Amino acid sequence: MTTMTEASVREFKMPDVGEGLTEAEILKWYVQPGDTVTDGQVVCEVETAKAAVELPIPYDGVVRDLHFPEGATVDVGTPIIAVDVSGGSAAPEAPAEPAAAVPAPAEEGKPEGSGRQPVLVGYGVAESSTKRRPRKGADAEAAQASTAIQAELNGHAPAPVAEPVATTGQRPLAKPPVRKLAKDLGVDLATVVPSGPDGIITREDVHAALAPAAPAPEPSVAAPAAPAPAPAAVASYDSARETRIPIKGVRRATAQAMVGSAFTAPHVTEFVTVDVTRTMKLVEELKQDKEFAGLRVNPLLLIAKALLVALKRNPEINASWDEAAQEIVVKHYVNLGIAAATPRGLIVPNIKDAHAKTLPQLAESLGELVSTAREGKTSPGAMQGGTVTITNVGVFGVDTGTPILNPGESAILAVGAIKLQPWVHKGKVKPRQVTTLALSFDHRLVDGELGSKVLADVAAILEQPKRLITWA
Repeated sequence: MTTMTEASVREFKMPDVGEGLTEAEILKWYVQPGDTVTDGQVVCEVETAKAAVELPIPYDGVVRDLHFPEGATVDVGTPIIAVDVSGGSAAPEAPAEPAAAVPAPAEEGKPEGSGRQPVLVGYGVAESSTKRRPRKGADAEAAQASTAIQAELNGHAPAPVAEPVATTGQRPLAKPPVRKLAKDLGVDLATVVPSGPDGIITREDVHAALAPAAPAPEPSVAAPAAPAPAPAAVASYDSARETRIPIKGVRRATAQAMVGSAFTAPHVTEFVTVDVTRTMKLVEELKQDKEFAGLRVNPLLLIAKALLVALKRNPEINASWDEAAQEIVVKHYVNLGIAAATPRGLIVPNIKDAHAKTLPQLAESLGELVSTAREGKTSPGAMQGGTVTITNVGVFGVDTGTPILNPGESAILAVGAIKLQPWVHKGKVKPRQVTTLALSFDHRLVDGELGSKVLADVAAILEQPKRLITWA
């Protein structure tokens, strides 16, 4: 291993990228040992209980060690990368040749043959809960030898073992979903034989690497062979029938928050079905308005504005319950949360001071919030301090639901699918655009009258959107 003086090596520790977070998962390393880094360069992406965040290195130097692999969960304050800031060569020193005739297995963190990249160090430290990955060279050979020995003991020749991918210092070629599948199943992609074009590893290759090799047929003998077992007695295991997904990061935080909310705040949900035909017509008109040029105009925009007007008319619902102080805290501002389904799980970023925004400003903020969430770039700060939330289950074709409160908030509005339905309009049954709204609220601080007023106001505005002007 490369020798380094203590004075020239800087250890970069896992920072607290949120407020009071205790750990983060390393999603991806952007550098490897031997790479030169500069102050401010992003070296890795980590996921906390709130969001995925890219971490920049705070100094110049040469990467010497990565203390944890991708997928490891690391406590805040723990060193994750070592950088030599002395300005020496970027190339790691070659390991000394062993004196023994039989080459000793390479230590972790050292090159294992010509052209190989050093494997990540820090696996299996006693204080860490991360698992050790199998080494790509020696461990694979040991596994083959073990298979051969077991085959001899069973009285038959070992099955031929497919050659793993040649190690050239480059990462095996695989698409992100395939990499995730391999990670979930504990398969090292470096040991998988690719079958896709240009040497790309497929999902089938990963499953094939996980399944045990079938033994060679028994040699012929004079004694009659035993009868084959009935098909019902043959045990089989299909590795694709189950997939285990670790509960961590955003998914774990969401689960904990929802359980805490459901069993702390007494939830009450009320429903109303409303004719939103006029609102849908207004949406189409706003799309042609030059004030909204380049902005995304949809029903959610007017629903959000309707809720903001209803909160202004009923400010007591925009509050939180302070258990320690035994007080109800009424907020004189609205940080409007929008529940967003992302590949990493459900998150609820919020629009700060949404009550003070004009309709075009609200449209711009909604567009930025949604695009940032889809890219997985939502910051922890964007998900803190929410006061009231909207969840749009209608985008999935669902009519309505009973949403659970976002922790620390008093109300959440669920919006169902907008569908063409028969409706009594001006004394006649006509096809109209109809949706169902559901408002869940904390019954400790919101009684039935207050909750009903807010829901009725939202419905009235969506039925007659001119109330956005008369009630504002």
